[in-house]
Amino acid sequence: MNNVTKYNGKNVLVMGFGLSGLNAAHLLVKLGANVVANDQKTPDDPTIVENLKKDGIKVITGDNPVSLADEDFDYVVKNPGIPYDVPLVAAFVKKGTPIITEAELGYEIFSGHLVSVTGSNGKTTTTTLIQKMLDAGLSHIAKYAGNIGVSFTKTAQELSADDYLVTELSSFQLLGTPDLHPHIAVITNIFANHLDYHKTRENYINAKLNITRNQTKDDYLIMNLDRDEWQEIARRSSATIVPFSRLGKSKDGAYVEDGVIYWRGEKVMPTKDIRLIGPQNVENALAAIAAAKLSGVDNEAIINVLTTFGGVRHRLQYVMDYQGRRFYNDSKSTDIEATEVALQGFEQPVILLAGGLDRGYTFERLVPYFKKHVKALIVFGECKDKMKDAGEQAGLPVYESENAVTAVPEAWKLSEPGDVILLSPANASWDQFPSFEVRGDKFIEAVEQLTGQKEQK
Repeated sequence: MNNVTKYNGKNVLVMGFGLSGLNAAHLLVKLGANVVANDQKTPDDPTIVENLKKDGIKVITGDNPVSLADEDFDYVVKNPGIPYDVPLVAAFVKKGTPIITEAELGYEIFSGHLVSVTGSNGKTTTTTLIQKMLDAGLSHIAKYAGNIGVSFTKTAQELSADDYLVTELSSFQLLGTPDLHPHIAVITNIFANHLDYHKTRENYINAKLNITRNQTKDDYLIMNLDRDEWQEIARRSSATIVPFSRLGKSKDGAYVEDGVIYWRGEKVMPTKDIRLIGPQNVENALAAIAAAKLSGVDNEAIINVLTTFGGVRHRLQYVMDYQGRRFYNDSKSTDIEATEVALQGFEQPVILLAGGLDRGYTFERLVPYFKKHVKALIVFGECKDKMKDAGEQAGLPVYESENAVTAVPEAWKLSEPGDVILLSPANASWDQFPSFEVRGDKFIEAVEQLTGQKEQK
């Protein structure tokens, strides 16, 4: 752990009692800061507040009082999900108070080898693959943290200068990382996500590019070059660009040619041997291979990971086979692009379960994918009528259900041996579930109840 002195004696406000906020607050005390912790809600678990107070932290719950901006805070550590137009945050922005996220603190204290991953889709799978490859192929410890659900600051404190940390970083986190400087950065892809938060696509792209802002030519940016726009975005980095390309548009990094993955001309493995399905997972594998190769991992370790790893929970996760049907949980597909990609991974007929929070857009883009891959569509949630319209445009039989749970037995009745039953909602879960994780877990529970079997891990 690096000896960080910049917070010693400083007044720091931590906003948000999520995993990142709580760990940041306790770390800042260790670094000598005077910490105030604030959350708009009062936690149901009283031990959260008790533990903060035991550490000498002043706690304010039930509101984000704008009056806090009048106090003499040197730094604000903000939960990434809190928008910058929230009155208290906006007041600090106007005042010029530095606002950072826990990811910045994690970077500042971490003394080892840092690999950071961002992108619109595929971040978690790519982060996990890289961590597994480094752990299997190197003699030092490799862990993951960040937006993957593991505290960056907590994990950074557990590792030595010889160890590796692979961090998944969202655009929200990256907005608060002025000094972040990974030696290896990865951008899996860039679509048009979270525009309700970032307001414009260019703002979103700029947030993503914060992952490479402080890199130099001595660092590496691993970048998907399969689209012209992504090639243009890569030119905005000062790092050495290491490309990956499923379409073979560059052979300077990891690429596919005639169904075989290569690294700079060296054969690695056939794409058909990757256990994860779909073209998006070939791309995730290419990005991970590039990071692993740059870190010194050999092909044997890479191949072992890619032929055995069955997927991250809720991300095109194989659940089980039952009576000739195959179930997949892709609850993390909270946007249209992710569902497009998921459907392309299947040659079998798909019964698709889709719907969720209505964000105002329609689903015509899915029509060609419905026509090619889907035999029946079950819709639910706020946007079910819009999803139904797309299904009818594709000429599909469309059925309505209450939610992703009730849709499972209905999908079973519609299915035949050889079919795939896929939850890939193309929408956020918040109209009916607190998170995509809960939605996916409830889907799996419904499958288990239907089949009398447990998911295969």
